[in-house]
Amino acid sequence: MPKSKLLLVEDDQSQAALLALELRRAGFEVEPVKSGEDAISKLGGSLYDAIVTDLRLGGGVDGLQVLREAKRAQPEAEVLVITGHGSIDTAVEAMKHGAFDYLTKPVQPEELLLVLQKALEHRSLRGEVRRLREEVKGKYSFEGIVYSSAEMGRVLELVRKVATTDATVLIQGESGTGKELIARAIHENSARRSGAFVAINCGALPEGLLESELFGHVKGAFTGADRNKRGLFEEASGGTIFLDEISETTPGLQVKLLRALQESEVRRVGDNHPVRISARVVTATNKDLGKLARDGKFREDL
Repeated sequence: MPKSKLLLVEDDQSQAALLALELRRAGFEVEPVKSGEDAISKLGGSLYDAIVTDLRLGGGVDGLQVLREAKRAQPEAEVLVITGHGSIDTAVEAMKHGAFDYLTKPVQPEELLLVLQKALEHRSLRGEVRRLREEVKGKYSFEGIVYSSAEMGRVLELVRKVATTDATVLIQGESGTGKELIARAIHENSARRSGAFVAINCGALPEGLLESELFGHVKGAFTGADRNKRGLFEEASGGTIFLDEISETTPGLQVKLLRALQESEVRRVGDNHPVRISARVVTATNKDLGKLARDGKFREDL
């Protein structure tokens, strides 16, 4: 496994030598420099996993300038800053500009190693989240949906257009035709892609439990409700809620779903106060919803 590469910016030579020695003993590859100018020059030529810089440096470039340049040139690198006890405000300013953490002088090598470990773990987690997002984006991109018929091509063109809007969507199709795949593609190609995608099968739960899952409940609303619970509409706020098998909902629940769509608000079970929501609604069914409405088995207005 390759060593983590660090840039150490410290104009106190004895302090720099001590920290570099301890960091190398801990398995890091360390490049020490004694000025902000040297640090910025290094940032233009080598990639680092982390940068440790004193805020007060001799010369014309201070640690805050090194931090700003590091965030511009190498945004994936974590930056730790070192400050004196009288300069905590400056350290807080550094945090606002993207520093992971700060340490006060005199810096103990053990403390530095601990904070560095946390910083690199944070960097690794950010990389993993980014990789997973790209994986999801690829899986649910339109290019990732395999089809052979011209008719399906026309369907995907319609999906591509509707994804960029905030419209409520009904997906109709037989079981196994990929309705949830289309729902996810709509979400991942919309302006809400950074929000949650929350899915529920409306035919899998009895009415009372489904209502609680969708809208939430307050403490004491029913036996076993020992705390307040947010519903899936709230959980999907800023993102998309996917209601699969919407045709299986009861008339009573359909009234409440209609209100959620019309008013952009829900009422938790047992509560008299509405809760505002901002979730996009995508629904699906394997039945002919128009026929169900004409037969009086599904609300026509919904």
